[in-house]
Amino acid sequence: MALDLDIDRIRELVDEGVRDKVYPGAVWAVGDRSNMAIGTPGVLDPDRPDEPMRHDTVFDVGALTEILAVWSVVGSLVADGRLRLDEELGDFWSEARGHPLGRVTARHLLTHTAGLPLRTDRPRDSRDGVLHGAVSRPPGEAVEYTDRAALVLGDLAEELSGQSLGVLAATRVWQPLGMTRTGYGPLPDEAAARCAPTGLDDATGSRLRGTAHGSPAHPQGGVFSVLPDLAAFLRHLLQPGPGGGQPGFGPAWVQESLRIGTGDLTPPGGLFWHPAPGADGIWMPYGSPGAGAWLSPQQGRWAVLLTNELNCTGDPEPLGHIRDAFPSRAFA
Repeated sequence: MALDLDIDRIRELVDEGVRDKVYPGAVWAVGDRSNMAIGTPGVLDPDRPDEPMRHDTVFDVGALTEILAVWSVVGSLVADGRLRLDEELGDFWSEARGHPLGRVTARHLLTHTAGLPLRTDRPRDSRDGVLHGAVSRPPGEAVEYTDRAALVLGDLAEELSGQSLGVLAATRVWQPLGMTRTGYGPLPDEAAARCAPTGLDDATGSRLRGTAHGSPAHPQGGVFSVLPDLAAFLRHLLQPGPGGGQPGFGPAWVQESLRIGTGDLTPPGGLFWHPAPGADGIWMPYGSPGAGAWLSPQQGRWAVLLTNELNCTGDPEPLGHIRDAFPSRAFA
C-alpha cells in the first residue's frame, strides 16, 4: 500500500530552504515499513552548481551520532546484561568512583537528568576532565541536554567491552542492518568527495568534507551516513526484520526509549529520544537541527531531513523553522 502523504507540501517546505539559502541542498525521506518517498532539492555545493544533491549523498549526521552509535551500543550492552541502567556508575566503574559522576546512573545520562555541565569541547577537554569534573546540580533534579552524556556513555561502553565505540557500533548495529556506508570520520578522499560540505576549516579556510563539524559524540570524530542507511535503521526501529541481520539491541530497548522516563520533570523525554514539539506520538533525538530524524510507532512511519546548513549562514533559526514544520507535514 502506498504512503498516504501530501508530497507537494513537503517539497514546498524543503525547497523553501534552498530558495532562501538556508542550505545549498537537502535530502529528505518519509517512509513506513515497506515504502518510501524521497526528495533531493538543491546542489551539493554552491561552488559546484552542476552537481545536484542525490539520495546517496554522504552527510555529517551531527547529533544523530548519539543515536546511531551511543544509544544503539548502550542498548546492546543492556541486552547482554553488561550494563544495568539504574546502578550508580561509581559502584562498578573505577574511573567514576569517588567523583561526582559516581552518583550518576546510565539512566540519568540517557534522560539528560545527570546534572552534567551543558557542553564539552573535547578533545580540548580531557577525558579525565569529563569523568572527574563537577556536576552542575544533583542527578534527577532537572532535564538539561548536554553532549557530555554521550561522551560518558561512549567511554563507559568501551570500558565494559574492551572495544572502541566505532568497532562496537559497526559490528553490533551497522553491519547487521546492512548500513555499509555509515561510519566514523574522517572519511577517505573518495568518500569525502561525495560528502556534503559543511562549515569552514579554520586552518585552511575551505569547507569541511568528510571531517565532522562541531563537538562529536566521541573523540575519534562524528558519524557520516547516507539516506538509504538511515532508512534501514529507522525502519528496523519500527519493526525488526525476521531472521538474521539483527543488531545487538531488541524491540524492548526501543519501547523503553520511546516512552517518558523523566517523571514530572520538563521537558519530558525518553532515553536519548524526546517527543517532537507539538506533534502527538512522534519522537525525535536530541541535538542540532542539521540532520533530523523522527519516528512514530503509532503511525508506523519514520522521516529524515538531511541538510548541510553550515555551508550557508550557520544561523540555526531559519533551519529551525523548517525542522519544526517538517514533521507536521511528514506525519499529517
